[in-house]
Amino acid sequence: MTRRILLDSGPLGEVTHPRAETRGPIRGWLTSLLDAGASPTLPEIVDYEHRRKLLHLGAPRQIGRLDEFKDVFGYAPLSTRVMLRAAGLWAQARRGGAPTAPEEALDIDVILAAQALELEEAGDEVIVATTNPRHLSLFVDARPWQEVEP
Repeated sequence: MTRRILLDSGPLGEVTHPRAETRGPIRGWLTSLLDAGASPTLPEIVDYEHRRKLLHLGAPRQIGRLDEFKDVFGYAPLSTRVMLRAAGLWAQARRGGAPTAPEEALDIDVILAAQALELEEAGDEVIVATTNPRHLSLFVDARPWQEVEP
């Protein structure tokens, strides 16, 4: 079983920050995860969310850091199964009176949650490391990245 830590956009922003080399806490945390045998992973939907913003801003250096992170740590691609499950989570949250985004929004949180659930079913231990676990924790183990132990 792999201990997989899926990075949400908040911690990923620390990694790709223009002065990322000065972001000691996130760098130390990632190193400690690797040393402990965990697998920090970039989910495709988070790559999309972050990359579109960087492309819009015209930030090639940060895009390079995003690509480097993906190459070094790993990437979890989307699948049809994940997207079908995400649609179910979206509907479940709405029926339960706990929508996670406006109705017309893509709702990246349910897509990320669906991906985490699919990886769990494949046998991995999965934690979503984020800066705001409120919506994600409705579906999966989501914690502030600083609280994810190696």
